[in-house]
Amino acid sequence: MKNVRDILREKGTTVYSIGVRDSVFDALKLMADKNVGALLVFEADRLVGIISERDYCRKGVLQHRLSKETLVREIMSEEIKTVTPAADLEQCMELFTEKHIRHLPVIENDRVVGIISIGDAVKGVIDHHEAVIEQLECYIKGQHAVGDKAKL
Repeated sequence: MKNVRDILREKGTTVYSIGVRDSVFDALKLMADKNVGALLVFEADRLVGIISERDYCRKGVLQHRLSKETLVREIMSEEIKTVTPAADLEQCMELFTEKHIRHLPVIENDRVVGIISIGDAVKGVIDHHEAVIEQLECYIKGQHAVGDKAKL
């Protein structure tokens, strides 16, 4: 099974972030520009939260907050679950499911080295299953070929 390091090798380690004192409007604009669903939130080079489109919908729009007047710190999620590059995708899927989250910052040596989404993990699991199926098909075909030759 692939691990987080494998996923980051494939997708890259680019992390988009924003500060706690920036406006939600700026966060939304950056998410749209970069085509991502979440940004890591930093304060003085320290990871303090994550802001997602979901946060904006639930804590912004539904509470009638204006995005240009609301600060990121007011609606960001502060409880951050993280993983290391060595974490396997099964562990990540458990976190996504149990904590009802969609993004996991990747931390190594107290430093953010990437971020994975639930979509990245699902793709990794599917790729793994496809590889196993292909190996099994090759094994089965190889066994039949040996058996067929024996009949001749």
